[in-house]
Amino acid sequence: MGSPRKIAIIYNAPTSSHYDAAGETAAMTAVLEEVEAVKTVLERAGHQVTTVPLLPPREQAAEVIQKIKAEVVFNLFEGFGDDAEAEAFIASVLADTGLPLTGCQAHALALALDKGKSKELLLSVGVPTPRYQVLNPSLISQFALSFPCIVKPGNEDASHGLGKDSVVYDKDALRRQVERISTLFGGQALVEEFIDGREFNATVLGNDRPVVLPVSEIVYFLPSNIARIITYEGKWEKDSVFFKGTKPVCPATLSPDEKSAIKRIVMAAFRAVGCRGYARIDMRQDAEGSIKVLEVNPNPDIAPDSGAARQAQAAGLSYDEFILKIVQLALEDTRS
Repeated sequence: MGSPRKIAIIYNAPTSSHYDAAGETAAMTAVLEEVEAVKTVLERAGHQVTTVPLLPPREQAAEVIQKIKAEVVFNLFEGFGDDAEAEAFIASVLADTGLPLTGCQAHALALALDKGKSKELLLSVGVPTPRYQVLNPSLISQFALSFPCIVKPGNEDASHGLGKDSVVYDKDALRRQVERISTLFGGQALVEEFIDGREFNATVLGNDRPVVLPVSEIVYFLPSNIARIITYEGKWEKDSVFFKGTKPVCPATLSPDEKSAIKRIVMAAFRAVGCRGYARIDMRQDAEGSIKVLEVNPNPDIAPDSGAARQAQAAGLSYDEFILKIVQLALEDTRS
């Protein structure tokens, strides 16, 4: 990657937020481990690294951003607990500084956070996704999907709001979950027809010539009365039944045709949302064998135990090589 550089790692410092009421704070603190891991890699490669924790409000964070003295910004900022949209705002502030920035740009971050809008875009360019509606408690009467459905926050990531009751099988359960999500997360709920098939995800790495890393499958070992989904507990709480019963397998066992279909769909989704650098695409396979995109995740978790790092390793990249590649792509982006 050339000579040592001054690199600033920005991230959201954990603060109290509406996640406290939901009992979902682990994802907010996990970023600290991610920051430390990335910092260690960059320092090991000889770079001069500073860490820049950001605190709300966003205007204050913007002032901090504008004072950064670095040659590259490694962006691990995921928004504030009560202001998820700050993720795209900070990326746009960084773009205005002209500093090379790792990962996806502001427009992709904003689009992916609005799950309804991003799914509408995916369908418009021919990327298959489950049938869905964006609802709140006052719109339940407009429900027009087929049960079972899964109910998610419309503007969150990190599996926030997903639990054992998120898959609903009738109108009463739907109403309860939509009300719960709207209350806890202060917005609309994304209601999606639930596909109870194989679940895959794939990380894409690159800018103008992106590559799809080896695909992972999420294999479930959950009791039969629990829906096979990645809940918040399954992602972040290591002592939970959900975490212990949710195992990634990489590379996934796939036929050549399945690999080809997944690669084509993943690449189309990556480009449709306008991703750069790196992103993860989550998918399910329906009863007919078709692959459908659940969501696009720009700048996903890249901690050493993350799915993205696991897929990079399966592609022959050590964790250090993976992180340094992300920096290289940020520098390449400024030259393109």
